[in-house]
Amino acid sequence: MHALPLPAFDDNYIWLLRDGTGRALVVDPGDAAPVLAALGDGPPPHAILLTHHHGDHIGGVDELLARWPGTPVFAPRDERIASASQWVESGDEVAVGPWRFRVLAVPGHTRSHVAYHGEGLLFCGDTLFSLGCGRMFEGTAAQMHASLARLAALPGDTKVCCAHEYTLANAAFALAVDPENPALQARADAIRSLRAAGQPTLPTRLGEERACNPFLRCAEPAVRAAAQRHAGRPLANDAEVFGALRVWKDGFRA
Repeated sequence: MHALPLPAFDDNYIWLLRDGTGRALVVDPGDAAPVLAALGDGPPPHAILLTHHHGDHIGGVDELLARWPGTPVFAPRDERIASASQWVESGDEVAVGPWRFRVLAVPGHTRSHVAYHGEGLLFCGDTLFSLGCGRMFEGTAAQMHASLARLAALPGDTKVCCAHEYTLANAAFALAVDPENPALQARADAIRSLRAAGQPTLPTRLGEERACNPFLRCAEPAVRAAAQRHAGRPLANDAEVFGALRVWKDGFRA
């Protein structure tokens, strides 16, 4: 299953899947232009999936609906997503063309954020990034930690389709936290090569993230020790470790 990242704005990705007939699934179209350019005069999309309400994820929906009226728009239940035609909740199954996805509630970045998992793919919006995670605009550290744990429990070969190309900057922070991690060192080298060649670093695989992403490794002694050193105090549990890492990352400069 090949998921195509369409660059948008400075660092967003809109994700596109195509079936054998050329019909597509569109995920988080903050800008309509890349989608219209990719699909051209082809058949209308099967559907649009939205992970959360932020404008850089939903801003292109109205223009796409003007081009293809009646296209189903699946979104978390949130009054801020006026373009939704069908609300989804945790545990729902979304059937889109030949594909099936399970909805996972992942609050933290926003209160209503969801992810879609199926067909070996994870569309996780701004919850999980390669070697990082989203900021907590509407949630707590405990909520975000639980959401990331929910995603980390998925199969290791899952392709993680994050919504931003933040991986190079995230690698610098990850190495500051966990510098002796050989898997992370190798991943950082690969990322530098990809970006130097103008290539996306996504999708990544969940198994790689479990081995390298400090926000998924809060129980690891090296990560806990680094978080405690930076916080300057003992941290009682993994959620506190996560919270300390997120505060550290918010102010981090490579």
